[in-house]
Amino acid sequence: MIDKDLQQAIEVSVQVHYLANESSTEEERYAFAYTITVSNHGVVPSQLLNRHWVITDGRGEVQEVAGPGVVGQQPRLGQDEQFTYTSGAVLKTPVGTMQGSYEFCTDSGELFDVPIPVFSLRVANMVH
Repeated sequence: MIDKDLQQAIEVSVQVHYLANESSTEEERYAFAYTITVSNHGVVPSQLLNRHWVITDGRGEVQEVAGPGVVGQQPRLGQDEQFTYTSGAVLKTPVGTMQGSYEFCTDSGELFDVPIPVFSLRVANMVH
């Protein structure tokens, strides 16, 4: 199996929620929670080893976050298994984006990256 097949077997879905109670417009603090579900639709079991995020606010300021696993875990996903977790990001603007990748490893030691397409972090009903 080639890397492209491994990449396509892993699906990443994202849901974003604005956290009004943890935000302050006066302090330019906009908090967001994102829930991610990672699903393995392939036949090759793989473990999520590392994450890399690029977080960009409405002013173009970029934060990069990289490290082992997600929320302190490195889940191994067999065929048709999934892992869901919730984490967060804080921006200085009411609008921003996130994108990144997960590094996976198969049981046979083959490493591959799964890109996470850009998704929006935005306060609903705010004109900006």
